[in-house]
Amino acid sequence: MIRTPLRPLARILDARGKGENPDAIEHENLRHRHEEMRDRARIQAEGRLLLLGVTFLALFVLVGGRMALIAGSEPAEPRASAAGAQIRAQRADILDRRGRILATNMETFSLYAQPPQMIDPAHAADRLAAIFPDLDSDALLARFTGKRKFLWIKRKISPEQKQAVHDIGDPGLLFGPREMRLYPNGQLAAHVLGGARFGREGVNAAEVVGVAGVEKKLDEMLRDPARGGAPVRLSLDLTVQAAVERVLSGGMSLMNAMGAAAVVMDVRTGEVVSVASLPDFDPNDRPSAVGGTESPVFNRAVQGVYELGSTFKIFAVAQAMDLGLLTPETMVDTSGPLKWGKFRIRDFHDYGAEMTASEVIVKSSNIGAARVAQQIGAERQQEFLREMGLLDPVPLEIIEAGGSQPLLPPRWSEISAMTISYGHGISVSPLHLATAYSIIANGGRQVRPTILAQPGRTPGKRVISPEAAAAARRMLRQVVTEGTASFGEVAGYAVAGKTGTADKPDPRGGYYDDKVIATFASFFPAHAPRYALVVTLDEPVETSGPEPRRTAGWTAVPVAAEIIRRIAPLLGVRPEIEQPPAAGITLTSSN
Repeated sequence: MIRTPLRPLARILDARGKGENPDAIEHENLRHRHEEMRDRARIQAEGRLLLLGVTFLALFVLVGGRMALIAGSEPAEPRASAAGAQIRAQRADILDRRGRILATNMETFSLYAQPPQMIDPAHAADRLAAIFPDLDSDALLARFTGKRKFLWIKRKISPEQKQAVHDIGDPGLLFGPREMRLYPNGQLAAHVLGGARFGREGVNAAEVVGVAGVEKKLDEMLRDPARGGAPVRLSLDLTVQAAVERVLSGGMSLMNAMGAAAVVMDVRTGEVVSVASLPDFDPNDRPSAVGGTESPVFNRAVQGVYELGSTFKIFAVAQAMDLGLLTPETMVDTSGPLKWGKFRIRDFHDYGAEMTASEVIVKSSNIGAARVAQQIGAERQQEFLREMGLLDPVPLEIIEAGGSQPLLPPRWSEISAMTISYGHGISVSPLHLATAYSIIANGGRQVRPTILAQPGRTPGKRVISPEAAAAARRMLRQVVTEGTASFGEVAGYAVAGKTGTADKPDPRGGYYDDKVIATFASFFPAHAPRYALVVTLDEPVETSGPEPRRTAGWTAVPVAAEIIRRIAPLLGVRPEIEQPPAAGITLTSSN
């Protein structure tokens, strides 16, 4: 911009020539300049005032519209602040097959401190130690007077504890809302549920993540926002589970066992109705995983792999019948001991030189089962057991199932096939055994075990012919009516099954002389099987007689019979009264 000079030379010279005062020109030009500056400042100020007025009007309309929108909506409490909004705090409930709650969430609070805001740290430390006995007042005071500006005190507290802390009245003690996982049935189905803990934590929210069982296996499903919090329904029946655990606990105590496991499975769908492992724990206060296989968090029914003894004999005989190598009446050489190289196979009793295939199962002959396995051959036996689901981890929706890899011989030789025929040289879990017995019970078709409610499932491909499976079921029924499982009979329910007593391996090598794994694998009713039951006791000793008895017929079988007696009505299995045979009396009508 070109500015006009206040004293232009031409005008000054002209004014002097006319005798005028040259200073008047400067004063006039200065006046004009000030007027122009004032006009520009006024226009600029008017523009700013207009812009400010428009801005205030827009803000007023925006705030008024937002207030009108809030006033017209339903009132609701905010769920989380912006700091915790990214933490997925919601977790779906877990239900049993009838919709009863196994795991749910409970609103609670965390307790934290901001030391700079505290008025009396010493008083607060003393009061907190009185409210929470596991806290030490001196340690708290040291933390409160340190350099930290934020301290977690308790991750979760009860409403009563919250009120007690609130009554302390110190502004530096603060509460954060969160949800905790609650298992309202305590120890019931503890190994299935597993437990949960806090993951990522914020002041206003905490992430709940599974640490074991279905809580960990289905963690993403339970926390998936896309599911909208829909509950996960398991195949477990809460009342059946309670009955199984109660009877199993009593049997474990009565038989002086150090551990026990039980599995109840639907033989057609593979749904696990109950799975129990003792000793157990409370998932609300899950202990540390210490102690290996003796730890209460170890799932004996799923993780534990054991030599399950004579329960395997039915597989050898069923396969041989399916291959057409024998019939239930075929005579089998049982003279012994059976020699193979440096090995000797003996029977618990001397059963004579030969017996029928049915008697091999009913009387539980190791030699007879080994002879049958020789006819089958190692390769065909291995393929058959794989199709029965006995050589691979159980595909169950529990994280521990991934560790249920059976222990197999390094080389499946003929002697391996012979010992495996009567349950030695191979270790599987009780759940493996329940799956294999379900195949025999349902007519010979594969089942895939599941812990999720799937009532519409149907059996898979055929493994055994219907005729061979039916013959095997009749043999297993005879084991209860005539053989080693006579204590397994339950009035009104035709029980079929097989006992197995296996010496327990010694970690130093060989086997213990006085420690066994006793197992009874069964299904009921025998004429139209619906459920399979496997009961396993670790180191049982029955002491009611003059000498201690450890075999499954004296230990596992009575426990299984009591379980069936309790759960059959709960499962809707109606008892059938078997009529005794006529006593030779002919009825005649009387008029």
